[in-house]
Amino acid sequence: LELFKPHMIHELMARGYTQTPRSAKLMVENQEPVVYKVLEYVVQDHPVMLNRAPTLHRLGIQAFQPVLVDGKAIQLHPLVCSAFNADFDGDQMAVHVPLSLEAQMETRMLMLSSHNILHPANGQPIAVPSQDMVLGCYYLTRPKIGDKGEGKLFGSIEEGLLAYENKAVGLHAIVDVHHEGEWIKKTTVGRIIFNSILPEDVSYVNVIIDKNALTKIVNNAYLLVGNFQTVLFLDRLKDLGFGMATISGASIAISDVLIPSMKDDILKKAQNEVDGIKDKFDRHIL
Repeated sequence: LELFKPHMIHELMARGYTQTPRSAKLMVENQEPVVYKVLEYVVQDHPVMLNRAPTLHRLGIQAFQPVLVDGKAIQLHPLVCSAFNADFDGDQMAVHVPLSLEAQMETRMLMLSSHNILHPANGQPIAVPSQDMVLGCYYLTRPKIGDKGEGKLFGSIEEGLLAYENKAVGLHAIVDVHHEGEWIKKTTVGRIIFNSILPEDVSYVNVIIDKNALTKIVNNAYLLVGNFQTVLFLDRLKDLGFGMATISGASIAISDVLIPSMKDDILKKAQNEVDGIKDKFDRHIL
């Protein structure tokens, strides 16, 4: 609201809601209902720049198309976090509004986050899913011996998706699917789902998906189908990863936290050293 205040004052006067800049300013400060309607119009097609300090490389400042939300926190797309080196534990970001038409055009052409998915230093994809998204993709594509519907044959990816939606097969069932004129042997229903979101020109991926595999797939997609289609694919990948991570219900159990057998010895040795130092201190040796 504060950043676009001059634009809003101009628009309120242009629409006839008020006659003077002073009264328009008061309308904005009082947050009258019409103000938000005008704000939606003003921010439409007006990019803003986000900067997270320290700005160590050029991807530390990127442009975005703003979306109005409730609250005072900046809501950021998960895939741009690695470029900003940002996380969600209280990071602060500066917002800049390009004013002139030339600045806005330059912002759209060069600085939009959707135009900056490759790392400027090495050309590798930087807008790659991480953390929960990787977990979801890994869970989706791992096989499970004896899962419901194992050994079934599907004539197409769509047929496999339909069977899963109707609960005829399990997510991790090992199956065969006919795709682009050939049979894909020993794949899984989860991998069929994963391949259903790939761009058309990218060939079938029949491996367990981890972080390295995702980087290779995104890089391959960029080379084959270009920036625009890759950005759309990344968004589908983000939604699928988060969705499957939620469905998996994965969490850390007490059995995952292994206690080393020498723990007691280490603690005993450390305590003895502490007791020795304390004893010397009490006897004024230290």
